[in-house]
Amino acid sequence: MGSGQELWKKAKRLIPGGNMLLSKRPEMFLPEQWPAYFSKAKGARVWDLDGRELIDMTIMGVGANTLGYGDDEVDAAVIATVGRGNMSSLNAPEEVALAERLVELHPWADMARFARTGGEANAVAIRIARAASGRDGVAICGYHGWHDWYLASNLGESDELAGHLLPGLDPTGVPKNLRGTVHPFSFNDLAALKALIATGKIGVIMMEVARTFDPDPAFLRSVRELATANGIVLIFDECTSGFRQSFGGLHKLYGVDPDMAVFGKALGNGYAVTAVIGRRDVMEAAQNSFISSTFWTERIGSVAGVATLDVMEKTRSWEVITAIGRDITRRWQELATRHGLSITTSGLPALTGFAFKGPNAAAYKTLISQEMLDKGYLAATSVYTAVSHTPDIVDGYFDALDPVFAKIAECEAGRDVGQLLRGPICHAGFKRLN
Repeated sequence: MGSGQELWKKAKRLIPGGNMLLSKRPEMFLPEQWPAYFSKAKGARVWDLDGRELIDMTIMGVGANTLGYGDDEVDAAVIATVGRGNMSSLNAPEEVALAERLVELHPWADMARFARTGGEANAVAIRIARAASGRDGVAICGYHGWHDWYLASNLGESDELAGHLLPGLDPTGVPKNLRGTVHPFSFNDLAALKALIATGKIGVIMMEVARTFDPDPAFLRSVRELATANGIVLIFDECTSGFRQSFGGLHKLYGVDPDMAVFGKALGNGYAVTAVIGRRDVMEAAQNSFISSTFWTERIGSVAGVATLDVMEKTRSWEVITAIGRDITRRWQELATRHGLSITTSGLPALTGFAFKGPNAAAYKTLISQEMLDKGYLAATSVYTAVSHTPDIVDGYFDALDPVFAKIAECEAGRDVGQLLRGPICHAGFKRLN
């Protein structure tokens, strides 16, 4: 057990859950063996607390680092800002520059507000949209964070949560009187959305443009038409999808404009900055409510956002990471075919993942993490691509993965996968609506 796992044991005694993000808990990958903590990160590499260098072929800062860890230009801008001071009683001019840049990238939008996390940015967007529409009801399609407004969708029809609508997200602590304020519908299910709108209660539609698979473009257009016809504020949650397949929101590729959009993760390449943009008539409703926070005004986030956009535009990073992701997906499929294995693939190209079918799927995922860690890789069944995933890194990853797939093929033929594992099977996270 390395220094990271020793520290993780202490963390679980001091911090509920051990850390602040479910997706980074070691149990999600390789219980009792995952390094857990890093001492340094650069490009596509991280170093654990024992100084071991590892190539990251997993979630790359949970999708925040599309330019790779420690991008020189972004870091230089941040370091210069630290030298000049990050916080004062006056405002940071860079937030105006970032707002202007985001509005230029999305001609349908006129104004922007900033936050520092995706969940709070979504909460800000919902507050503004409800104020603008004058109605409390929200129709949702996708994953939108941890705040009460969203988890209210899981309050169901009874105190026993018999009507759980989003498996795996427990609404304990969410006031029960929020039941009935948020209503999920599924991608491409226009009839379900129409039924919700017919109640007359829906004032906001909050949805991801895509996650595990592409939406039907006609569906997106119909959602836009329904929102317009019924005076509903349409929000696209692009916290995950933004800047991965286009320079801005994924919705630009579909030619469907929302009334508001939310951006996070990739916007600051690992520095905390998120944005809510929207039409002026909607965004100005923020003035009718109270939306304010001290650390939304710190300077580093806005500086990092502007610098990240500069580097993205110069390198056309969205094209690079999309091509890398498509190549990885294709090679997973070829590798599985070569070993006689059946897998499914899903996700945006730059957020690609694969899955095995059958009762041993979680055990196989754990085996991959175990074996690949031995070879110097952080790996599981998803790769969030970055420009730092150069061809040599991807080739090395597949060279290392090939014999692991061979072992899985042996297990499919009758070998006990449990005999190959040196610890418990990885945990499963919550299941997203779509």
